[in-house]
Amino acid sequence: MLLEHPITRIEQRDRRVIVSSPNGTFNADRVIVAIPPTLAGAITYDPVMPANRAQLTQRAPMGSTIKCHAVYDTSFWREQGLSGFTFSDSTPLVVTADVSPPSGRPGILTAFFEGQGARDWTERPVAEIKRQVVEALSSYFGSQAENPSQVFVANWPSEPRTRGCFAAFMPPGVWTGYQDAIRRPVGRIHWAGTETATRWYAYMDGAVSSGKRAAAEVLAQT
Repeated sequence: MLLEHPITRIEQRDRRVIVSSPNGTFNADRVIVAIPPTLAGAITYDPVMPANRAQLTQRAPMGSTIKCHAVYDTSFWREQGLSGFTFSDSTPLVVTADVSPPSGRPGILTAFFEGQGARDWTERPVAEIKRQVVEALSSYFGSQAENPSQVFVANWPSEPRTRGCFAAFMPPGVWTGYQDAIRRPVGRIHWAGTETATRWYAYMDGAVSSGKRAAAEVLAQT
């Protein structure tokens, strides 16, 4: 396994594939690309992708989500008989959930900026995002939520290798207009990733099943 090798170019030549990154070039019989369609579309291909595949990748944007974790010494909300689970339309934090271990130590609340809320906040400084998280959690769970020991922020839309979260979504007309372009191999290039799953789209289960399907495609050609 090689990390920190972002792929920038994939060439198909006769019976081989040449995969290039800023850190090296690799040869293979076949390649499985297992990243969201919009990121796959940012790779340079030679020969170029068929029109329907190229247009599909232009029409499958990533969702907008900022995911945060606020860490406390204990899950104090449980002592109040609260689940830690909230929905809100009055703060940018649309959803929160208790992700503490069974012991409740430490106490961890996960909070999500979603949709337009994420787009409104994604370019703001991390310190501002953290302050907003604490402010919103305090409005839900009281003064004990005002002083987390740590707040972690995953600003997925700002990450160059994700550009969003949790998965790509298909606007009206894409599924029917481009049909199987999301899964159909292009020469020696095969497609995987949760967006290509036929069940549990956008979940880890879908990612795993898509990997098995793509691997079976490759093995069938060897």
